[in-house]
Amino acid sequence: MSTLIESPTRILFFTGKGGVGKTSAACATAIGLADGGKRVLLVSTDPASNLDEVLGVTLSGTPTPVPRVPGLAALNIDPVAAAHAYRERVVGPYRGVLPAVAVASMEEQLSGACTVEIAAFDEFSKLLGDATVTASFDHVLFDTAPTGHTLRLLELPAAWSSFINANVGGTSCLGPLSGLSAQRVLYAASREALRDAARTTLVLVARPESASLTEAERTRNELAALGVHNTRLILNGVFSAADPSDVTAVAMAARGRAALAELPAGLRGLRRIDVPLLPFGLVGIDALRRMGAPAEQAGDAAPGVASTFDAEPLAELVDELAARGRGVVMTMGKGGVGKTTLAARIAAELARRGLPVTLTTTDPAAHVEAAARALGAGPRLKVTRIDPELETRRYTEEVLATAGRGLDAQGRALLEEDLRSPCTEEIAVFRAFAETVAEGEAGFVVIDTAPTGHTLLLLDAAEAYHREVLKKPSGSPEAVQRLLPRLRDRSYTHVLIVTLPEATPIHEAMQLERDLARAHIAPYAWIVNQSLTPLAVTDPVLRSRRAHEATHLRELVGHAERIVLEPWRAGGHSLLAALPAAVQTA
Repeated sequence: MSTLIESPTRILFFTGKGGVGKTSAACATAIGLADGGKRVLLVSTDPASNLDEVLGVTLSGTPTPVPRVPGLAALNIDPVAAAHAYRERVVGPYRGVLPAVAVASMEEQLSGACTVEIAAFDEFSKLLGDATVTASFDHVLFDTAPTGHTLRLLELPAAWSSFINANVGGTSCLGPLSGLSAQRVLYAASREALRDAARTTLVLVARPESASLTEAERTRNELAALGVHNTRLILNGVFSAADPSDVTAVAMAARGRAALAELPAGLRGLRRIDVPLLPFGLVGIDALRRMGAPAEQAGDAAPGVASTFDAEPLAELVDELAARGRGVVMTMGKGGVGKTTLAARIAAELARRGLPVTLTTTDPAAHVEAAARALGAGPRLKVTRIDPELETRRYTEEVLATAGRGLDAQGRALLEEDLRSPCTEEIAVFRAFAETVAEGEAGFVVIDTAPTGHTLLLLDAAEAYHREVLKKPSGSPEAVQRLLPRLRDRSYTHVLIVTLPEATPIHEAMQLERDLARAHIAPYAWIVNQSLTPLAVTDPVLRSRRAHEATHLRELVGHAERIVLEPWRAGGHSLLAALPAAVQTA
């Protein structure tokens, strides 16, 4: 069987905006290579990996053979398990040597989200930079987290290498860094592997939609700045209407053509693979083998689904929120489900009612400003974002002005050295997030969150910091002390779980709900976005996709307390039709 990527290098990275089909493309490529007789390792670096469901096998942190695909093995880099192993490697040698209190203090230092990120990066570096670890495989494929998180991961080899080189004192106030210096050679090797075009190919996956293509071009530029130039483009979900009388199909095809007509110049120069929109979900080996095989895509003339699904309109939910007068609204879910544009829609509707509203984001690959601009202009809605670079600079200046006051030259130099650590950004962004949530006391704050895995790391940080500030609240800002109680207060914070009427997004959203429950955070409502169920479609591909929705929507009956069903619209993810001009980007 042929594979999506011709003449592949040994290492392949698949990345792009959430929901574009990175996992499907990575799996289909891996299966194609294995079917061709190659020994292949498929690795997920996504904290919210769904490789298990797509491949139909339970995975762990070690290579597991994939049934029905001889030669293919897969693994998930489990951040929690990696963090546990990392902590034990750092702390283990001191058990029985140092007092129990000192060991406990070390473990506490290594309990935050920064340790999770370092540990996951450590595992990633072994697979990328140490050829002996993957010597039994011909190809290693990385199915990565959505773009913002992935770019941070790819930047880490340079960031950690620079920090280790500069950190001549070998000290850190944060604890997690204590195990890094021994990895200097490995991190340098990882960086070189990324930049070696003979060994590594970066595959950008996008859909024929403006936001997705813009994100792909931004990623291409940032990767080029890192020295990664061997890049290809997979354009997933290309659609041509087979029935000119189907208004939805014609609008969908027109949207795709318009986006491709404006394809950024940088992407035009890449080798490109077009994958058509399929009439079925890409879950299971058989479906993945069909990806990219147009001759096998017979339109499924499945009967339409009666639009009798019991759901409430979005406007009714917004009315209820508006009656509260203030608070926080958070859109959460898998990448690509439409969190950003739903957040913009809700923020604009609240502003139209004369309420003070701030629309912001925690997503490193944020598009809230673009979504807000699409709504028009006006004085009622302020748009901001949590800028990691700005927040890190602000936090660094604050620490130097407080903890650094009165230090001698050597002490101040050591403090400045610690603050150059990439871990500083985690603390700074967390502080900014806490301050943003606090703004809900005076009005509405609508927060477009990062894709699930990255958001959960942020909430894990909230719990870790909350435990710490309970010990010494006098030394922590009020916003940090009150963050977790505010997130748990359903009258203050309204979590909207956004998903699509497809198997993987719904199952991942259910897992997100379970993760939130462990933090004692309950969702306010579910929003099933971009649904074909309420629409009268006749195109064979869309009819088949609508028929498949019924099975997935039935899973939510009796599960979700409140459900909003939003139909697919000509604007794609935007939901921006007939909205007020009530936005001012600030």
